[in-house]
Amino acid sequence: MSKKWYNYIVSVDDAAGQQAPANSSPSTASKSAAQSVAEIASTIAAEPHFTTPVSDPTSFEQIYSAAEIPPPAKGYSIFKVSQMLESEHIRNLPSDVKKSSILVALDAAGVDVKDVIQDAIRRDRALDTYERVQQRAVEELEGRKTKENSDIQAQIDKYVTEQRAKIQSNNDAVSREKERFTGWRLKKQQEEKKIAEAVGYFVAENPITTGDVNAPQPPTKATQRS
Repeated sequence: MSKKWYNYIVSVDDAAGQQAPANSSPSTASKSAAQSVAEIASTIAAEPHFTTPVSDPTSFEQIYSAAEIPPPAKGYSIFKVSQMLESEHIRNLPSDVKKSSILVALDAAGVDVKDVIQDAIRRDRALDTYERVQQRAVEELEGRKTKENSDIQAQIDKYVTEQRAKIQSNNDAVSREKERFTGWRLKKQQEEKKIAEAVGYFVAENPITTGDVNAPQPPTKATQRS
């Protein structure tokens, strides 16, 4: 993938550091720059190998170290160049002047601009690769937790179904017992009527109850007289 800041430095220079012909068109110059970047990028592994674990993903220095990015030539990493571009001496200058100033400084330090671009590409690929590593880790965690949640939900559904069945069974048992008791009570009242009828021939006040035992009792004659 092409990055804008790759083209910032290698904008009209070819891989050998030669300027594009004066009569070349902007599109030709752009092609030349893109080709130069592609040639530089082709010398670097597409995905770096991480040799040590990264304990703190927020530390980019740990990521670079784990990817074994070599020290920049004479300390001129892409970050040093970035700081130079933000220097108060050149940060407000036109882009072409800023580029020329950086190239002059690199030349004076004996640093090839291609080494800076390679440093940038290595760091970028390290970050991209580690991003994919983290993404896979997130996706794997999501897969495990989704399955775990699905298993938990299945257990919950099974438990709820079992408990609802128990509730229904309990309600059915109560309904059956109430129905049985109601039928027994009707037969009991019929039995009591037979008893009451037989006793009624021999007593002035029938002591036999023939209704619901929980119903209020009618007042006796003695109670009425009092």
